[in-house]
Amino acid sequence: MTKYATVDPTNGMTMREFPPLSDLEAEQALSRSAAAYRSWHRADTADRASVLARIADLHREQASELAELMTLEMGKPVSQARAEVELSASIYEYYAASGADLLADEVLDIAGSGRALVRTAPIGPLLGIMPWNFPLYQVARFVAPNLLLGNTILLKHAGSCPQQALRLAELIDAAGAPVGVYQNVFATTDQVADMIASPYLQGVSLTGSERAGSAVGAAAGRHLKKCVLELGGSDPFIVLPGADLEAAVQAAAQGRFWNAGQACTSSKRLIVEASVWDQFLPAFLDKAAEFQVGDPTSQDTRLGPMASLQARADLAAQVEDAIAKGAVVHLGGKTPEGEGAYYPATVLSGVTPQMRAYHEELFGPVAVLYKVASLDEAVELANDSPYGLGSAVFARDEEEAAAVANRLEAGMVGINTTIKSAPDLPFGGVKNSGIGRELGRFGLDEFSNKKLIRFA
Repeated sequence: MTKYATVDPTNGMTMREFPPLSDLEAEQALSRSAAAYRSWHRADTADRASVLARIADLHREQASELAELMTLEMGKPVSQARAEVELSASIYEYYAASGADLLADEVLDIAGSGRALVRTAPIGPLLGIMPWNFPLYQVARFVAPNLLLGNTILLKHAGSCPQQALRLAELIDAAGAPVGVYQNVFATTDQVADMIASPYLQGVSLTGSERAGSAVGAAAGRHLKKCVLELGGSDPFIVLPGADLEAAVQAAAQGRFWNAGQACTSSKRLIVEASVWDQFLPAFLDKAAEFQVGDPTSQDTRLGPMASLQARADLAAQVEDAIAKGAVVHLGGKTPEGEGAYYPATVLSGVTPQMRAYHEELFGPVAVLYKVASLDEAVELANDSPYGLGSAVFARDEEEAAAVANRLEAGMVGINTTIKSAPDLPFGGVKNSGIGRELGRFGLDEFSNKKLIRFA
């Protein structure tokens, strides 16, 4: 049975448990969503935008409480949790402020007689299946554009952050969302399948693992429902000769160890050209060593525990496999004694295709460094992955870096920067990293009816 429980990752203690929905409650939630859609999508865009603006305000007003719950349930250092609350607020704020422009009719220049336009319209109730690693931000980038559009939302959050899920539902209700427009559902796996099959539901968005994405995508396809899947990533971070090494080192460390490395767009594979390897490696090790594990409730902590003991065990197994097969450990690499899901900042090199760490996503504070002899080798290695989410290229010459960007099999490329999420920038990947885009106009379009209206 699907479990919804708060388990403190600093000590492994279960703090609270919550029962999943009954089958009847799940059916009623779907019915409410469908009923709410009939009026919500006919409301003025300005009225829907005002609800989003109030959601943004409430995030900021309740930032301390929201951040503390995040720290409690998934171990995010409280300073990083506050930053996530603010990012989430900015997403709701963006769609509230830009709603009229984003939903404006697009007049077409047609070859035939008459005139034509495309109107962006909603499609109906949607299901969001959200992860634990960014429990407010991930919800915001799905919910904000779709509430603006006029869709209604059923939100199944990760089983490990139930208190955040409940608090967010209360916050959205308090912002003035009508009954049934947004509902938290503590659904079981079987109930999720039933929801996707229901004629009430028109689409599903999942952020999570490849396994979950495959299951949801298959169910959505079977029932002809639109889906967006944001899955894993093993982002390459390429450092070329002439790059600003100080900036590259800073960005690589921050990009890899933020949120204890539990981010799909973390800089997981650092690919360094041989001529700058001897400068980059010691500087990166010094910077990585600054990320010392500590109490996530402290403002000074930069590396808290991983989200669960199981997540740590999975990561440790990948590292141990690499070490056993000859990988070099430059920093960390050993599971600490004592309670809690802590794992140290770890740096490996000498990882080969025979090791799990070469092709699998390392979802924790472990960086893998590769030394390459040429730009072509760097690109080949970067693309030798089942994933294609984000990436970064650090170089002196932006035109050279842009040319490299064109060769990378990724949905997003940063030039002299890592991928940083912003409300107005599209987010998504290719290959096993998923399908579809979130945020900006692209995120608004995913669950919309691009309705053609032609006049004689």
